Amino acid sequence: MSRLEGQRILLTGGGSGIGRAVALAYLESGAAVTVLERSPENARELAEVSGGDVDVLVGDATDPAQLAEAVERASGGDGLDNLTSCVGVFDYYASLRTLTAAELVSAADEIYRVNVRGTLSAVHAALPALQRARGSVTLTVSESAFHPVGGGVLYGSSKWAVRGVVSHLAVDLAPEVRVNAVAPGGTTGTRFGGLSALAQTQTADRVEGRDERIASGTLLGITPRPEDHAGAYLYLADRDAARVVTGIVINSDGGRRP
Repeated sequence: MSRLEGQRILLTGGGSGIGRAVALAYLESGAAVTVLERSPENARELAEVSGGDVDVLVGDATDPAQLAEAVERASGGDGLDNLTSCVGVFDYYASLRTLTAAELVSAADEIYRVNVRGTLSAVHAALPALQRARGSVTLTVSESAFHPVGGGVLYGSSKWAVRGVVSHLAVDLAPEVRVNAVAPGGTTGTRFGGLSALAQTQTADRVEGRDERIASGTLLGITPRPEDHAGAYLYLADRDAARVVTGIVINSDGGRRP
């Protein structure tokens, strides 16, 4: 039997990059996977690459009503075995030195709404279904929640906040629901979107020289691919393997070079 056979999983932000790799890994391990994805293009690509076996909903994973609909769809009105959140926006190294006061307010509001409040809203929407199944939550942190790298102060501080969410929710939701996270390092082939408040239209996969910079900053000298992180998510979602694991963050960053 596959390790996630029969499990029902909802993944928010699973249309590309790490989220897509995790969704496909869950599917391959036997889970019934539902993904809530904002981008219609990414949603269509995921549906195609999964052969239609991933149930993909197009919607805003920070909207409580759309989250509730996705939970209902994923759980079938019964329990939900795992909620995985891969939703996030990036600040492309925005510096406090160069932001105007108005830009700071709008950018901070956007990044905290998506990266922090969106995460909390997803857990809140899924909680009753998770409690019924004694399920688990897997959040996505970042190497930026441990070191001042991989982003600017807005992105980094938002991920420090999500790291704190893991610790506090693990206590708040025990013993019915386990809460953990994965903290990926820089990863090739990701379409990490920027802040609309700062008119950042590029995606991470188009930043010249990014892969080389990532590799040079890791102890292993490699640039991770999205699928390199999937094993950590699989482990945390596995009821048997991670039965006594809660409140922890797995760092999948290649080792941070001093």
